[in-house]
Amino acid sequence: MTVQIAIPEPTSSDPAYNQRSLPQYIAALQAAGATAIIVPLHESQHSVARLLADVQGILLPGSGFDVDPQRYGEDPIPECGEADPGRTAVDELLLQDAFNLHKPILAICHGAQTLNVWRNGSLVQDLQTAVNHHPGRQVVEAHKVQIAQGSKLASLLPAGELLETPVNSSHHQAIRSAGDSLLVSARSSEDGVVEGVELDSTEHFVLGVQWHPERTYTQSAFSRAIFAAFVAAANVWEPHGIEDSVARA
Repeated sequence: MTVQIAIPEPTSSDPAYNQRSLPQYIAALQAAGATAIIVPLHESQHSVARLLADVQGILLPGSGFDVDPQRYGEDPIPECGEADPGRTAVDELLLQDAFNLHKPILAICHGAQTLNVWRNGSLVQDLQTAVNHHPGRQVVEAHKVQIAQGSKLASLLPAGELLETPVNSSHHQAIRSAGDSLLVSARSSEDGVVEGVELDSTEHFVLGVQWHPERTYTQSAFSRAIFAAFVAAANVWEPHGIEDSVARA
């Protein structure tokens, strides 16, 4: 049976964003050998739980909304955008299920920020650096990232590729402090902005990247390797015993 990956709708109130972005995630998963199971954001918790019972991995996609700063103990600044409570609620259900049962997680852009905050980390509400982190969806190589030697992310680089590699970029917020048991595995080469995190575990695949590998799946061997590793982890996943839920501030 094909590996099934749960992916929430990116937003609860912007159909145009969903229609533009979802097909790229679905196509990347299909190319990597998995089937995307779309999780609607207006379903009951019971309905979402029924969907999750049949999936082997969780993909948290990007979003046009920001993460509510109150979730990490800050008041919003004027530059912080609106939050999406519907997406937040479903993300939390998916993360709880994945950590309880050790299901693999791939978190992208907004998804990586959500993962980090759920693990008690914090965010930069609005980036002010010399690097343009939001140059546009069509820019394939926006800036370079330095990948940490020995990290899971480094192991996914194609043979012969350097630890510094170009990525796309489409965000104005970023991880400030990494959450519980999350290791920083990539930073923007020029300004040090966190670009990748991963769980400090050899048994549970959890990877968050600030860029969008789904947009460069056909052009980039690195992007394909990220999805391939995620799907491979989901393919061998077996349920674990339910752990205590993660304490959140």
